[in-house]
Amino acid sequence: MSQEYRFEPRSQDLRRNVSLSFIGLGVLILLVVLSKSWYTVEPSEKAVVLRFGRYTTTSEPGLHFMIPFVDSVLKADTRERSLRLPVNRDENSGRRGLGDDTLMLTGDLNAASVEWSLQWRVDDPQQYLFTFHNGTQDHDRYVEAIISIVARSVMNRLVGDYSIDEVLTQKRAEIGQEAHEATQALLDKYECGISITALQMQRVTPPDQVKASFAAVNEAVQTKDKYVNEANKERNTRLPKARADRDKSIQEARGYADRRRAEVRGEIDALMAQYTEFAKAPEETRQRLYLESLESVLSSVQDKTIIDSDLQQLLPLLNLSQENN
Repeated sequence: MSQEYRFEPRSQDLRRNVSLSFIGLGVLILLVVLSKSWYTVEPSEKAVVLRFGRYTTTSEPGLHFMIPFVDSVLKADTRERSLRLPVNRDENSGRRGLGDDTLMLTGDLNAASVEWSLQWRVDDPQQYLFTFHNGTQDHDRYVEAIISIVARSVMNRLVGDYSIDEVLTQKRAEIGQEAHEATQALLDKYECGISITALQMQRVTPPDQVKASFAAVNEAVQTKDKYVNEANKERNTRLPKARADRDKSIQEARGYADRRRAEVRGEIDALMAQYTEFAKAPEETRQRLYLESLESVLSSVQDKTIIDSDLQQLLPLLNLSQENN
């Protein structure tokens, strides 16, 4: 006859096992709570803390604590990123590339192929994450599309304010600077939390269909500039010499004028002195002037015949038979 054994747990062992289970469960819950009570923000990130779904604060890089199951953390990458514009997506290959979107209408109703690049980064994570939140996982791609639309709208407007020659040559830097400022102003108006750190104009060329014509025009412009430079060089060579000759002639004229003025003043002073002496003794002065004038005239005559004023006949005094030399 076989004997059966039945195991009947004691109430003391049962209570101990239940206590150990609750303790293990409590430790597990405590570990889960502790693991959910802190988070780390990398140096290239900023974190937005939400409490019951409402914005609370923005955390800088480092170790931070949070209330488990109450607070939630969203992180935003603050590294500088670049974007080449304009871009489009090839529906077949899925790759991004440049297409006809580069063509823009200039102020003189010509077309130009304009490409540029910009660098941007996140300044305000709260605005960046929630202003244009669309519920998708790839939020960066969504915001990048917004930046592209804004930048292209600004660039199209600015290019339309300039002629084709200005866009292709001397106004490129000015257009780039204006595009930088206008794009940033528009993004600030939308409160995107994004800062445009740099914008550079890349390739600005005429469309492929008219490149040959533009090349011919550019060659003509270069030839014109060459002739203008040569003319300016010749002008710069001759103009200083002409100015020097002019200044020399002016100085000579002024010297001659000063000399003539001095001579005239001397003559006037001499006449005034003579007049003063004449006023003192008119008869004697008149006689002296007569004698000086007579001396001046007769000194240049080689053969002289002096006759008396009382002489009645002139013929006896002349030797008519002698030839005068």
